[in-house]
Amino acid sequence: MTDNRSADAAGHSTESVSADPVSSGASASESVPADSPAPEENAGAEHSADAGTPPPTTEEDWLNALRQVVDPELMVNIVDLGLVYSVAPDEEEDHALAVEMTLTSPACPAGPQIIQQAKMALERLRDVNVAKITLTMTPPWTPERMTDEARDQLGIF
Repeated sequence: MTDNRSADAAGHSTESVSADPVSSGASASESVPADSPAPEENAGAEHSADAGTPPPTTEEDWLNALRQVVDPELMVNIVDLGLVYSVAPDEEEDHALAVEMTLTSPACPAGPQIIQQAKMALERLRDVNVAKITLTMTPPWTPERMTDEARDQLGIF
């Protein structure tokens, strides 16, 4: 068996171990980081087909993206205002989200701006190509939908 140790471009130590087919009856060659855990230590870990692919975004990621959208009249984000009713993967299209949301009033002058910013915020996420925003007025928005943080910001106690 031959043991060759070296460092990769990032400075991580690696070991290259080649089994001698004559002495071991096998012809295996593998390269593993020297500081990586033994295979037994990783036995319970989840593995994806492509270890370099990040996990898909989650509902928390979607809501955090939507928190970047602020109602320009109230200066509170649309999630804490309670304007977002639901965000879910679109059933008809891959890499698409379906959003159901409302406005504080049907005649809200900032409505088109809020809808466009919500769409753009979601489409900036790495695995979202299209955000389909559906505007609904049922149920109508009421201040009770706001989070405590939004109420504090607006001075509503």
